[in-house]
Amino acid sequence: MFKKVRNISLAVIALVIVSSCSDYNTILKSTDYEFKYKKAVEYYEDGEYARAGTLFQELVNIYRGTSRADQIYYYYAKSMMGQQDYLMAKHYFQTLLKEFPGSDFAEEAQYMVGYTSYLLSPKPRLDQEVTHEAIDALQLYINLYPYNEKVDEANRLIDELQNKLVYKSYLNAKLYYDFENYKAAVIAIGNSLEEYPFSQYREELKFMLLKSKYLLAMNSVEEKKEERLSDALDEYFAFVDEFSESEHRKEADKFYEEVADLLNYNEEQTNIN
Repeated sequence: MFKKVRNISLAVIALVIVSSCSDYNTILKSTDYEFKYKKAVEYYEDGEYARAGTLFQELVNIYRGTSRADQIYYYYAKSMMGQQDYLMAKHYFQTLLKEFPGSDFAEEAQYMVGYTSYLLSPKPRLDQEVTHEAIDALQLYINLYPYNEKVDEANRLIDELQNKLVYKSYLNAKLYYDFENYKAAVIAIGNSLEEYPFSQYREELKFMLLKSKYLLAMNSVEEKKEERLSDALDEYFAFVDEFSESEHRKEADKFYEEVADLLNYNEEQTNIN
């Protein structure tokens, strides 16, 4: 009995699916574009984003240049969001803004340009051009619509993206340091600290800068050694002045002792000569 009921249920489900596919194919073939638009919206509202997207993709070309084009762009972009095709969604939100800046959908579209860019933002070790685009788009949204309820969320996303850029900068600087290219490390670390002076990695970067200058000085040719030792000494004072209780203090003090001894020795040699 149970098996019979189960077979009937499966048959009913199959019939519904076949009927649904048949209806959808009929809509696809239809040349009644108003009807097709209405069904596309229904599919979108029912969460059937793939079907909705296919219909809106056709309607984009049909309604391009008309007063309804912004609605088509909007729904097509949202259908792409539902399918997690964020690149295509971003493109059509941007198209909507470009062609219909006064559209009723413009406010949400501006936010979505930033949000899709946020979703497309890659891991910190990769190129961060999209991350910058996301920050710019979200900041523009905040500037244009400062009292919108999504402003707090936009600020949160910007903070997250900024932190990614800070981490990217830290990783770039640390890469030279880890490969013991101390001359390049000094430049990269200095750039990172200048660009992001309040970085959460500031203490570590400042210590890496000190150690890089110390090792660069210790391994320098004689004609550059004294100048680089003095530079390392200045960096030591800057480090301990800012991070006197740092866990790196002991190692930093050892650098100071060696550098100071060498500078004093060089000074004594100069006086003798």
